[in-house]
Amino acid sequence: MFFISDAMAQGAGAGEPNLLATFLPLLLIFGVMYFLLIRPQVKRQKDHRKLIETIEKGDEVTTTGGLLGRIVGLGDVLVVLEIADGTTVVVQRFAIASVMPKGTIKDAREA
Repeated sequence: MFFISDAMAQGAGAGEPNLLATFLPLLLIFGVMYFLLIRPQVKRQKDHRKLIETIEKGDEVTTTGGLLGRIVGLGDVLVVLEIADGTTVVVQRFAIASVMPKGTIKDAREA
């Protein structure tokens, strides 16, 4: 009576854990991370790469540094921007942040 057997102390439900129940939270976290972080970033990178490939002379662009200028020269890696009459700067192609509508520079100089 004073001795309790080990089999009785274990109780019911102490079997192997379900493999799906173990990994389901990890799969859900990965899914949420993919749709909220990874997928939008890849889409932005693809859109920026497409923008960089389609720029041409005469386009008015802004750089990641905030310069507004007109493209007067294009290379494989570098772009020559005219930021004022007779003033040009050379920037990397990937520093182009966006293409502005035609006439933006004229409107900005008048303001």
